[in-house]
Amino acid sequence: MLPGKEGLLKIKKMKKIFIRISSIAFLLVGFSLAVSAQTSDQPAGKAIRLSVGPEFGLPVGNLSDSFDWSFGGSVKADFPIAKALYVTVNAGYNNIFAKSDIDVPDLQLIPVKAGLKYFPTKLVYVQAEAGANFLTNKSDFVGGKSAAFVYAPQVGILLPFSSKSFLDAGVRFEGNTKFVDGGESSNYFGLRLAYSFEL
Repeated sequence: MLPGKEGLLKIKKMKKIFIRISSIAFLLVGFSLAVSAQTSDQPAGKAIRLSVGPEFGLPVGNLSDSFDWSFGGSVKADFPIAKALYVTVNAGYNNIFAKSDIDVPDLQLIPVKAGLKYFPTKLVYVQAEAGANFLTNKSDFVGGKSAAFVYAPQVGILLPFSSKSFLDAGVRFEGNTKFVDGGESSNYFGLRLAYSFEL
């Protein structure tokens, strides 16, 4: 069965979002490979690394029917456990803004995640995190849960400012289980730009 007009519009919108996110990811990886070639003696690092920065997101799937975009920030710590492998701990705040023509409140979330970050090259990394997303404005919604499981695969690069400080740029998909039984999951693509430094 062929999708209707509304289905085709959703498919086109998803394609545009996917193309934008893919373009950003390819640009980040290409730029990082160029930087890595120029700084081939620069290791991924063997020290604890902290990072703090803003995050931006675009809702996908059913979440994009009611919400436009997200903005927030996070603090992350990376702990080295092996060559080019880190354990990550991450906490932050995200506000997912409701569309102006729809009478629903914003989603105000506090994600707490942990995971692994691996550097296949000197400056490029892949990362996977999981944890809980806490809904801070649960009173604005009827029923439901105050927390949901969250998972977030990510690819990113470190662009060096100096030997111990970097711009950490990452693109991720963030998925959440449902806050309301019978409701929709809250998924979005995110971009994080953070100042990262070694202790």
